[in-house]
Formats: sequence, structure tokens, C-alpha cells
Amino acid sequence: MEKAAPIELVCPAGNLPSLQAAVDNGADCVYIGLRDNTNARNFSGLNFDLAAARDGLHYAHRKGTKVLLAINTYPQPATWQRWTQAVDIAAEFGFDAIIVADPGLMRYAATAHPQLRLHLSVQGSATNYEAINFYRRHFNVRRAVLPRVLSVAQVEEVIRNTPVEIEVFGFGSLCVMVEGRCALSSYVTGESPNMTGVCSPAKAVRWEQKADGLEVRLNGILIDKYGAHENAAYPTLCKGRFTAGEDTYYAIEEPASLNALELLPELARIGVIAVKIEGRQRSPAYVAAVTRVWRQALDTCMRNTNGYAVQPHWAAELGRMSEGQNHTLGAYHRPWK
Repeated sequence: MEKAAPIELVCPAGNLPSLQAAVDNGADCVYIGLRDNTNARNFSGLNFDLAAARDGLHYAHRKGTKVLLAINTYPQPATWQRWTQAVDIAAEFGFDAIIVADPGLMRYAATAHPQLRLHLSVQGSATNYEAINFYRRHFNVRRAVLPRVLSVAQVEEVIRNTPVEIEVFGFGSLCVMVEGRCALSSYVTGESPNMTGVCSPAKAVRWEQKADGLEVRLNGILIDKYGAHENAAYPTLCKGRFTAGEDTYYAIEEPASLNALELLPELARIGVIAVKIEGRQRSPAYVAAVTRVWRQALDTCMRNTNGYAVQPHWAAELGRMSEGQNHTLGAYHRPWK
């Protein structure tokens, strides 16, 4: 029986009930954002004010769970102090790390709060070890979250050539872009997700019931139309249905969730430190269910890597939580290479 080194389970929380659900169901770390555009899930009604952030920290720390603060959008000159204040809050409150994308903000954090642990956000778009080592040399970044565009072999190559801890996504919504380089939403709405903190801002979304179905538009552009018995999803340009030639279909990306559960032994073998679950915009029920399955799977894999197998009830539960009720290995699995 071969045991593997522990892999941390990093889970999302868009509000205090979600944080409690993640902690209670076995998360090692929970990541949250403040209620402004310093984080990349800046939806109305989501995220934490200062009182809720304190409460969440106390709840998690009492149960031995770490809490990470996402400050992973790019500051603008006129509002620079909003981002530095978020860093100051993280240091004052005792967050276990901040997740940062902007090098200028990393410099501020490393200088003003050298004791504060820095994690490189996926929004930093670091897809090779030279980039990651650059952030380590200049800002003492301790962990990097890799974009969801690398194969397992490429992740292994990164790990082999950097002392920085590597965190990868294991479950949740996918994006066709390299994170941090999205142009589609800003093309349609005129607002960059990297600055405003949200793809498809709510103010640009319109739902219209027509005789032949429910139309959804983003800044006036038709993104999708749903029949009477179809589940309508929140509109993003990359996951809309478009007419290309004579066919109407998901021309850019089909709704599906990344699900790397079957890859856990391989991720453990190559030295992945942490697996991240996407979904700060999801419900507490989603967070609880996904955290519970991944906790069981990680514990099983760590006890006996060689004997590990995905259990049918794990797959069924994650299938119900998957976007479009479909899942994929994404870029991790490229059989043609």
C-alpha cells in the first residue's frame, strides 16, 4: 500500500454560510473575496463585508481551517488605495494568505507586510516555471495557482523546475481563455473582468420571454435562447449558442465542468500541493456537496494511492453539480499528444 503526501483541499465561499459549509465538510483552506472589485467574483450580493470576514476567519480558525483572501484583479491608478487597503485588512485580520495577480500589489504586500503569505492567482496567467520563479525572486510568492490550460505533463514540468508550491483546479467551471487574458467579455460589455471583477456584469444582462422561448442578451447581443423545458444558465459570451454556417450550437465552448477526480493519484505523484474547487458564486449546498466528495476522495487516495478508484456515488454527486450536468478532464487529458 503506497501512501501519498497530503494534498490540500481549497474550497470556495461567496458568503458566510458557504464558508461554514466548506469548513464543516472538510476543506483544508477556504478562499473568499471582499465586497468590491478587488476580487474576480464581484457579483452583487456576493462576498464578505468586514464583519462577515472576521466571523468567517474565527469560525474557520477554530476548526483548524485556513482562510485565503482573493485580491486578484488589477488595480487602477485612481483607486489604487482600495487594493492596498484590502492587503492591509488581510494582514490586520490574520488571513493565512492573499491570492494576488498584479505585480505592483505584490510589491506593496511584500514591502508593507513581509509576514503575509502570497499566492499567485490564476489571473496572473503564469503558465511556465520561469514566470513563477520570477514572482518568487521578486516578491517571495509561496504558491502559484496554474491556469486550466496545461496538461498533466506540463504541470509536472512546472513542478520539477520551481520550489514554489503548485495548486491546480480540480472541479468547477471552465474558461476557454488563459485566465487573466480574457477579451471576450470586455469586447461585448466594454468592461474588463480583470478590472471590474466580473465576467458578464449583471447590469448588462437582460432576459426576455418571447413566444418561441426565453432570450438572454448581454449588452444587447443575443447570447442564447432557451426552450420551455431547458434550464437557463447565467450568460457568458464564451458559453452562448451561436449560428455558424447553417448550424446553431455552442460554437466556442459547451457548458461543462472540469472534474479531475480520476487524476488524483497522478496529481499526487507529480507533487501537486493543493487542489482548488471553483465556485465562489455557487450556493452553500453546492459547496457542501462538492467539498464532501473531494474530502472523501482525497483521504482515500492519500491512504492508498495504488488502490484508489473513483466511487460511483462520488461521480453521481459531482455529475449533479456539474455545469450542464457534463464534465470533462479539460486540458489535463490530451490523447493526441
